[in-house]
Amino acid sequence: MTATAPADGPDPAAFDVRVGGLEPETFAPAHFRWAFGQGVATITLDRPARKNPFTFASYAELRDTFRALAYTPDVKAVVIAGAGDNFSSGGDVHEIIGPLTAMAMPQLLAFTRLTGDLVKAMRGCPQPLIAALDGVCVGAGAIVAMACDIRFATPETRTAFLFTRVGLAGCDMGACAMLPRIIGQGRASELLYTGRTMTAEEGERWGFHNRLVDRAELAQTAQRFAADLAAGPSFAHGMTKTQLHTEWAMGLDAAIEAEAQAQAICMQTRDFARAYEAFVAKARPAFGGD
Repeated sequence: MTATAPADGPDPAAFDVRVGGLEPETFAPAHFRWAFGQGVATITLDRPARKNPFTFASYAELRDTFRALAYTPDVKAVVIAGAGDNFSSGGDVHEIIGPLTAMAMPQLLAFTRLTGDLVKAMRGCPQPLIAALDGVCVGAGAIVAMACDIRFATPETRTAFLFTRVGLAGCDMGACAMLPRIIGQGRASELLYTGRTMTAEEGERWGFHNRLVDRAELAQTAQRFAADLAAGPSFAHGMTKTQLHTEWAMGLDAAIEAEAQAQAICMQTRDFARAYEAFVAKARPAFGGD
């Protein structure tokens, strides 16, 4: 005898897995470009005249978008790129760094948690994320690239985690948790302590870049790879991504929270303010260790 659900019982079909998601065909973000086709969403950072920097608003909109993607099954893979010949110059110097020097601790911590939440959302969304990197890829731009699952780059790509150059700690948005797992502890330590540029060749040799391709082939390479993933078992891909994230020895959320607090403290130092003031004056900052 086969058991049947009561006529007035719950209808499994009534649960819509898209609740909280977005409509990929009509989604129109305010702070970046969005395109969608054949299961692949393409996010393009679109301020090429400034080398595609982030603002407070674009951080928040990107965070919310990646959170919504967890409830958007029509999107099977995501490509992240920059307009023009650069990926991203990181946080906008005048629209973010300048205002931060005038903020109190509660505001600073709210900001560092916001940027950390972007990485959490990227790692938490089930879709594979493919970065198409070119030219400048620094600061928060390097972090966003790091938070992707796959990275294709051109020989012109220059990547730097340059937080120490502005008087901040190398730990930012999960860098101390994720970067050593990608390129190794010693190499990550060198980049985070010095803020120096990692060349495209180093990035490929060290495992940060999956592949180097000619600039003319970058977009097509990323799109083709994403389309191949989108055509595959997307639920299984999501499970793979979840396990890659959760099977680390230390939870990333704990690491990001610790870095958010450390970075907020650094944002109250005079060295941070000196670096901004020197940038405005087009001078070399003289750090005082305070």
